[in-house]
This record gives sequence, structure tokens and C-alpha cells, in this order.
Amino acid sequence: MSVTKNAYLRYKTLDRCFRNTGRNYFIEDLIDECSQVLNDINPEGNGISRRTIFSDIGFMESTDGWEIPLERVTVGKRVYYRYTDPTFSINNQPLNMKEADQLRSALAIMSRFSGAPQFEWVDELRTQLKAQFNLEDNDSPIISFESNQYLKGKELISELFEAILNKNVLDVTYQDFKSPEPYSLLFHPYYLKQYNGRWFVFGYDEIIDRIRNVALDRIQKFIKTSNTYKPTDIIWENQEEGYLDDIIGVSKPYEGEIETIELLFDLDRAPYVETKPIHSSQSSSRVENGLLVKLQVIPNYELEQLILSFGEGIRVLKPQSLVNRIKLRIEKMHNYYLD
Repeated sequence: MSVTKNAYLRYKTLDRCFRNTGRNYFIEDLIDECSQVLNDINPEGNGISRRTIFSDIGFMESTDGWEIPLERVTVGKRVYYRYTDPTFSINNQPLNMKEADQLRSALAIMSRFSGAPQFEWVDELRTQLKAQFNLEDNDSPIISFESNQYLKGKELISELFEAILNKNVLDVTYQDFKSPEPYSLLFHPYYLKQYNGRWFVFGYDEIIDRIRNVALDRIQKFIKTSNTYKPTDIIWENQEEGYLDDIIGVSKPYEGEIETIELLFDLDRAPYVETKPIHSSQSSSRVENGLLVKLQVIPNYELEQLILSFGEGIRVLKPQSLVNRIKLRIEKMHNYYLD
């Protein structure tokens, strides 16, 4: 049973009622008390049903809950509820089984950051939680996330995150792969994104006067400046009108336009593309010789790389400009192996 915010508020309210020795709480009184608490945070709510309160009581009495010592006292044809031990409270109880399992899962996820630069606090917090709640991690990991512990630039993530929150303009010393020497840029950071195992930060570059991305592993250093920060109202990703929603990857051509991309996958690749779509705009249909996939994206370098990664299992049908670029790259690859 998943414990929502509203459910937990009801449990606390019922706990308070059961502990109150100065009043007898019948089911109608419990409904009124819980409804009043929830109405304070959501006046538009629909109220609480008898069935919900009975279900809450059953959960609190169960091993998944707190195994509360509840008695039912009959007065005529009515029943009121109270603890047999008025000093009992769910607030004084250790974690129930469900909460302990949820906390163990959280610890397992937190362990992903263990040892990472500037995340040293994770190890300390995990130790405190395990000691306080008598929890133990599994001896062997049961989940793994894709990561590269040797990736350059990871140590900058938390500093850039803080710079975005604090709206700092940065003087960045940067050297992309095509530049023989490092150069400086005044950068207003807005958004951090991981793609294909690398981290990028999007922001406004004062020198070229436009939005760009900066690869963290190509940043040599940066310092905060006193320049006035230029805010943005850009929505970065929301599957409809986000800045990054019409591209694959992180490279958005400055004057690029959305085009209809048609790809034909062979029958062996079809199930993989159907279960793991290339892009949110993907539509697909089975045809006689494979799977026809249509995308609505701006062609970019990452799209070409993705197409090439499918090897002989894919053919570009449209647009012709993309067909020509992929054909040229394949011809160059072929020439490498002629000898």
C-alpha cells in the first residue's frame, strides 16, 4: 500500500483521536476530524468516506502499518475507538515494514553517488540512516545506472548547479575539440543535461549573443563575475514545445528547421525501435520489408551518429539532403577498408 501525503495526514489525525482520553470518537467523529484537516490544505476536496477511514484503520492495525493497540467500545448500537494504551503513538514507533523497504530503496539509489566528487555527504548520510533505523544494505548491488567514473568535468556539476540557482554569470575558459587554443566566454548558465554519457550546460553566451551548449569535459576553469544575469523563460524539455524537444541529443543548429525524417529498419531491428523509440515524435508502421519510422526533428550531428549506429539494419529514405550526407559518410567508411 502506497502512503500518499493525504493518507499520512489521516493516519496522524486518527492517531491523535485514538490517544485522546477526554473524548469518545465514533466513526462519524473520525470522518469529521480527517475531513477538517484535509480541507485546510485543499478546500476543493471531496471529503472522506466511511470506507476510506475503515481502510485506514485496517492499515494502521496491520504489520504493514504500526500494529496499533486499538479497541472498539460499544455504546448501544454505536462504537467508538481508542488505544488500549493511551501513551501509544505512531510517532513513537520505529519504521514499519513498508517504510523500511522504501528507505532501503532510497539508500540503494543514493549509493550511486557514493565517492563522487562533492557528494561525500552521501556516505555520511547513508551511515546515519542505517544506524538510526537499524537498516542494512544488501551485500551485493541489485541495480546499476549508466555512468562513467572517469569522465572529465563531473566535479563541476554541483558548482554549475549552484551557479544556475544563484543566477551567476560565469567567465569560462573553454576549449572545444575544433579550437587549437582555449578561449574565454561570458556565460549565463540555465540548464544541465546529460546525453550519451557526457554532461552539458546550456546558457546564454554574451560574446556570440545566443543560446549555446558547453560540454563540461571541455571546460578548463570558470569564475563567478559581478555581471548582471540575463534570465530566460525558455522551457527546456516538456515533449511539446521545449527548446530541446525537436532535436536528438544536444546540438541544435542555429538556423535549422524541423523536417520529416523517414527511416526504414529491417525486420531484425524493428522490435528494438518499437519498444525504445528514437524520439518522442516517432510514428511507425510495419511494411512488407521492415519497419517504417517517421520523425519530426531538426537534422543534426547526433541524428547522423544514431543512424550510423544501426549499421546495415537501417536505410534513410527522406529527406534527400540527409540521404546524401549519410551516403557520403558510408562511402568514406568503406574507403578506409579498401586496403
